[in-house]
Amino acid sequence: MTETRTDPEVRLPRTQSGAQPQHLLLTLLGDYWYELHDHLPSAALVALLGEFGISPAAARAALNRLARRGVLESSRTGRRTGYGLSRRLPAEVRLGHASRNAILFGDAAPPWDGRWRMVVFSMPEDRRNARRAVRARLRWLGFAPLFDGVWVSPHEREEEAGRFLAELGIESYAVMTAQVPPGVPQGVTPVDAWDLERIRSAYDAFITGWEPLLGRVRDGAVGTAEALPARTGLMYDWISFPGVDPRLPEELLPAGWPRRRAHEVFAELYDSLGPLAETRVRQIIARHSPELAPLVRHHTHKGP
Repeated sequence: MTETRTDPEVRLPRTQSGAQPQHLLLTLLGDYWYELHDHLPSAALVALLGEFGISPAAARAALNRLARRGVLESSRTGRRTGYGLSRRLPAEVRLGHASRNAILFGDAAPPWDGRWRMVVFSMPEDRRNARRAVRARLRWLGFAPLFDGVWVSPHEREEEAGRFLAELGIESYAVMTAQVPPGVPQGVTPVDAWDLERIRSAYDAFITGWEPLLGRVRDGAVGTAEALPARTGLMYDWISFPGVDPRLPEELLPAGWPRRRAHEVFAELYDSLGPLAETRVRQIIARHSPELAPLVRHHTHKGP
């Protein structure tokens, strides 16, 4: 007899840095158990997390917490407990859309129309919480502060920015587009709103850190046990870039900008490690559920 339990509401775990067991497990299910609803034995999931140095006690605690949050469904068949992603999860979470969009970051720079989107606002000092919310949202939309209260972006996100300011009850604001006139002296330019050296350093560090492994993969010197944690670590490093790089149009960037090379390293390494990592996941699941192991599959940086 099989019992299935779900919580009345789904509460996703908070995002934290590092290899947090709950987020790591959801990442692995999204990578290798994509769109599947079969419940995997808890012992297999504990062993899978063990590949990343997560202790059995911490792995079981993560499973229990995700089940209590409604993110996972649990079931029992005899004495065996199984877990699978809840069908009640939002589709974008269940299908990994957020991670997929982050993985696609850097694939190709969007065309630019030469216009800047500007958000200008004024807020009383006593509305600090609202001020923080506005700044956080504008950064998420790809804006940066050129001056205090003057935010700019090359991307067509002005409608979303204006809607957010209106919803927040900000009255003193304006949203507009602008162009920098050629030949006119400028004290600062819109590009100065971003710390390009810091962004370049992040890309250079990524390339320096991962290119050696790419060379070893090309030489066939990486095994399945190394490939699984390496591929997940690579993905975690890469998906941090949407929060660092505003994806400025290439014509605004200095010569030799490293984003394209960093993406080439990521894409080739992620795709090359995929079959090896998939094999390792199959091996782990086969120890506990041979009938489910053939369902494991990976996807490339482009998708399933």
